[in-house]
Amino acid sequence: MNAYPDVTAGERQSLEQFLDFHRTGVLRTLDEVTDAEAATRVLPATELTVGGIVKHLASVEDLWFSHKLLDVPSAEPWRSAPFDQDPDWEIHSAADDTVEELRGLYQVACEASRRITARIGSLDARAVRGSFGGQLVSLRWIYLHMIEETAQHRGHLDLLMDAVRQARPRR
Repeated sequence: MNAYPDVTAGERQSLEQFLDFHRTGVLRTLDEVTDAEAATRVLPATELTVGGIVKHLASVEDLWFSHKLLDVPSAEPWRSAPFDQDPDWEIHSAADDTVEELRGLYQVACEASRRITARIGSLDARAVRGSFGGQLVSLRWIYLHMIEETAQHRGHLDLLMDAVRQARPRR
């Protein structure tokens, strides 16, 4: 999706389009960085990197659409990740991934989320696995949460990219 979401779409289509709009923005960020830039901490106040954010977003796609909504085991690399030893493993381990590996991981996670949601007829469908004190959230809630999560991290990516560009050697 390149264009802004359709201003006259129905509720579900709007949710899907807005999420895909932000997903596309995340992928476009990867078009602008080298492997080294994606792995570099460019802002001293945070451990976040471009690569770490993209890998985190791939992990939350899996968490919400597969694990929470359907209660299926997480896909790799999340299933065998040592989250008990490092709760931010996806952010830290991204330094070992290339931009193309990160792109592929995120694209696969987003496509899996799309396949899952295409099988669910109603936005009122409830997740199988509880969240936030055991509450079973709706698919509508998951879409809204994922729009929020992805959009917030797109903002982080914008700030990181400003710092990456500034750190590049001048020609």
